[in-house]
Amino acid sequence: MANSYEAIGTLHHLTETQQVKDTFKKREFVLEIADGNYPQHIKFQVTQDRCALLDSYRVGQQLKVLFNLRGRPFQNREGQTVYFTNLEAWRIEAASPAAPASADYSQISPAEAGSMDGTDDVPF
Repeated sequence: MANSYEAIGTLHHLTETQQVKDTFKKREFVLEIADGNYPQHIKFQVTQDRCALLDSYRVGQQLKVLFNLRGRPFQNREGQTVYFTNLEAWRIEAASPAAPASADYSQISPAEAGSMDGTDDVPF
């Protein structure tokens, strides 16, 4: 079974679906992923019925992509072996917004703490 990977980034580029052969279609997209001072632009692809996964997303959106790493050799016309690597996305979803920061009650005064324990004078 192939290892699965995850990437989160901003949708930077999105292509239309390409019908490569009668029985094969693909769609490519690029995520911009923060990496220190130099963001990385990583190209992924989806194939067959997964091409429709990208229909609801637009450039600029934050995405979470689950993908498998695929590679294969190919012998060119000169007889040399060339290797191809694809990042084959199998799940795409909007990246969840940052979780809200948890409340820090360590700096609350005793007067404020009294009003938080239910002993204040509000009748309900």
